[in-house]
Amino acid sequence: MLLLAGLVIVIISLLYTNRIASQIAEQERSKAELWASAFIAINNAPEDADLTFISSIIINNKSIPAILTNPVGDIQASVNLDTSRIDLNRQLENMKKTHPPIEVESYGVKQYLYHNNSKVLTALQYFPFIQLALIAMFLGVGYLSFSSARRAEQNQVWVGMAKETAHQLGTPISSMVAWHEHLKADAEGNEYTQSILKEFRKDVGRLEIIAERFSKIGSKPELKPADINQVLAKTFEYMKRRAAKGVSFHYPSVTEQTHFVNLNPPLFDWVLENLLKNALDALGGKGSISAEVFEDEQHTYIDISDTGKGIPSGKLKTVFQPGYTTKKRGWGLGLSLTKRIIENYHSGRIFVKESLINEGTTFRIQLPK
Repeated sequence: MLLLAGLVIVIISLLYTNRIASQIAEQERSKAELWASAFIAINNAPEDADLTFISSIIINNKSIPAILTNPVGDIQASVNLDTSRIDLNRQLENMKKTHPPIEVESYGVKQYLYHNNSKVLTALQYFPFIQLALIAMFLGVGYLSFSSARRAEQNQVWVGMAKETAHQLGTPISSMVAWHEHLKADAEGNEYTQSILKEFRKDVGRLEIIAERFSKIGSKPELKPADINQVLAKTFEYMKRRAAKGVSFHYPSVTEQTHFVNLNPPLFDWVLENLLKNALDALGGKGSISAEVFEDEQHTYIDISDTGKGIPSGKLKTVFQPGYTTKKRGWGLGLSLTKRIIENYHSGRIFVKESLINEGTTFRIQLPK
């Protein structure tokens, strides 16, 4: 709507300005013709003639550049042109391209008047384009300001929801830890119950990690040097225990070449888990998931690949937008969250490096060394 309103303003202004410019151009042509007639009249006037009025016509033309020539093209006179700085012949050629000549007859001899637009008329002709540029600049600044305010509002909602989730999880998790300790004490010596409580404590620990991740959204995370191979091995092993038997995992060994980058472990683990969960959903219980790490002088790269169903080419630019999901259940926030964590908290990049239908997808994470 802003763009349409701006275009309407420019079109109306352009039409109105052109109309005024045409009227001024016609007036200037008449003034130039009058100046030429006055110049010829002075040259052909008797010695005792009163030339006061005619001279005033010549003197009062202070805005319209003009050149008078004879029939063969020789310059007879010029006005409002600095002959010390301007080549009159070159200026004459420019005038011939700007306006058709005006025929001025003196004692049966035709002479030709060429003229250019005055500075006022030239400025008026350029005014709509200057106005268009200013309106475009205004619309651009307005759009950027609106987008920035919208993103800031989204970030506030996002951070608020994350911290509120962490806060709401805190109370039941603390209660579950206390109940775990109570049951553990009551079941002392009962190996079966103790084994159940051990698994129960692992799940509670998992909830504590999730609450910690949510609590870190919106605050500046502490980044520590970590070996990517060890981080990948930890997350891949965790997901491997929860994947179907038909899925194989391939990732760098912790004994291979180390690749250290600054990470916030809880948040980065969350990134890897989201990518691996999406890969598992794309495989449908059968296929492989792999990770590859390499680096150059400035960055470390992590490629997470699967042999799943792939992403349509038309969706590659929208997979990181909130709400995008191909699953019947889910909010479509996983990849959006992943992008925020990588770009906002780790100063990196994440993107779809390659995706082919029914062949698989590769996500690339780029982190500063």
